[in-house]
Amino acid sequence: MGSSIDVSSITSLQWIGISAAAVSAVVHLVLGLGFIPHWMGFAFMVAVIGFGVGIVNVLRGSYLRETYLVGIPFVLGQIAMWIIFTRQEFLTDPLAIATIGLPEAIDKVAQVILLVVLVVLLRQQN
Repeated sequence: MGSSIDVSSITSLQWIGISAAAVSAVVHLVLGLGFIPHWMGFAFMVAVIGFGVGIVNVLRGSYLRETYLVGIPFVLGQIAMWIIFTRQEFLTDPLAIATIGLPEAIDKVAQVILLVVLVVLLRQQN
């Protein structure tokens, strides 16, 4: 567990995860600022903080196993909340995915990549 950043110890897979988390954080920040003062704007800011904490933990090499363990349900929750609050039509019409906008598409692709990376990193820890 480190207290400073040593980029030489960060693996390629971790860099992919950091990049995916950063993309999702930026999308949430931009969209969330547009929603404030609505409660969803503040929920988006909580997501930004969550992604940021995960990125910092991996960069510092701190609490890696715990970060991966918390990150998996966190990302799954992001995807589930997106469907529940904005895209319920996906539950009945799989072709409705063609209606999503570019920011949503970028965010969800980044989150799926992050989810896969977190699962692989967690398995490597065991």
